[in-house]
Amino acid sequence: MDDETFSSIVEQYTNYAYNIAYRMMNNPADADDVVQDAFLSAYRARDRFRGDAQVTTWLYRIVVNAALQKIRKERKPQRMAATNVEDVEIVDWSPGPEAQTLNDELREKLEEAIAELPEDLRTAVVLRDVQQLTTEEAASTVGVSVPAFKARLHRGRVILREQLNAYVTSPKH
Repeated sequence: MDDETFSSIVEQYTNYAYNIAYRMMNNPADADDVVQDAFLSAYRARDRFRGDAQVTTWLYRIVVNAALQKIRKERKPQRMAATNVEDVEIVDWSPGPEAQTLNDELREKLEEAIAELPEDLRTAVVLRDVQQLTTEEAASTVGVSVPAFKARLHRGRVILREQLNAYVTSPKH
């Protein structure tokens, strides 16, 4: 891949890369650092991109890896205890999720809950539910099988529901 093609990719996908990085890091400054590191890594690896995968899959994997590297480097203590997801009761949150996500307060609670997820579950939720990659694209991006990715995504979603259930079902909402 030549420099002109790479520059075009940077221009076209900077916002997507930042969005993923922000969702992973939950901090604008850290997200900027991650995007910068990711594009630097992508530039260094541009000659190894063979076109077997889509550019977005290749780039998302690099961004996610850069975010995970930064998270591991800073290694914040886990704020969540392990949970037995099989015992969680899944509650119906009527009205639909579209109306609820319009609420800024709920969005803030959701972002906080996503930030608290263990990194592998957070990555699955961000790639699939926030970035809306297909399950296959997201699994490829993370480098795991589709069934393994689906398991991570399910666990992440269950934990999010558990974390947000009290907020959503409280009488003031």
